[in-house]
Amino acid sequence: GELAGLIDAADGKALVLVLDEVQDPHNLGACLRSAAAAGVTAVVIPKDKSAPVNATVRKVSAGAADRIPVVAVTNLARSIKDMQKLGVWVYGLAGEASQTIHQLDMKGNIALVMGGEGDGLRELTRKSCDALVRLPQVGSVESMNVSVACGMLLYESVRQRATSRSK
Repeated sequence: GELAGLIDAADGKALVLVLDEVQDPHNLGACLRSAAAAGVTAVVIPKDKSAPVNATVRKVSAGAADRIPVVAVTNLARSIKDMQKLGVWVYGLAGEASQTIHQLDMKGNIALVMGGEGDGLRELTRKSCDALVRLPQVGSVESMNVSVACGMLLYESVRQRATSRSK
């Protein structure tokens, strides 16, 4: 489908952001804004239990909602499996993960999966990922807004990709 085409066109450098049930339109808009700034290939959201891309989302995203493809899917776990078949490594952000985002190789085809505001990643989404990673931090993850965490996660991939290009 649409997602496969976008990944294919990214030529081994796809960067997909998967947002699992981000329900606050302000958070979704802020995540889209970070995604556009980080050069994300596509943003994947579930059709249900996610904020729709509405006027609020568009406004908060500062135009990003119209610049990057947002793909709403019926079954997130299946979409993750489809991406894996296309050679995309899928990493979920989870507080209890042992490795941090800095230990991850983010230079190839990757999808970064973030949970929603309440409980983070759903069990099935978490199980679908190739690995779980966490943000390195001093305090507890609960104190961090999903859109802030999203920006930090995306910018680590931006940093790694910039380094690989200059070598």
